[in-house]
Amino acid sequence: MKKLYRSTSNKKLLGVCGGLAKYFGVDPTIVRLAWVIVSLIPMVGLFLGVLTYIISGIVIPIEPDYIDVTEIKDEDE
Repeated sequence: MKKLYRSTSNKKLLGVCGGLAKYFGVDPTIVRLAWVIVSLIPMVGLFLGVLTYIISGIVIPIEPDYIDVTEIKDEDE
């Protein structure tokens, strides 16, 4: 089972977009550009985009530095 983490290696601010890109298997630049475009929508986007990024940075855990052996066993089955 895939888990969503903030990226520690591919980050610009908090690693939220890098983590989302890794989770969905896309290029991090695409996620960052999409986030900026949504944030630039007049009236709602800037507030919603920035607020969502900050909340995501607080809620999403940081990517662990170790390899979880139980996840490898689950993938093999």
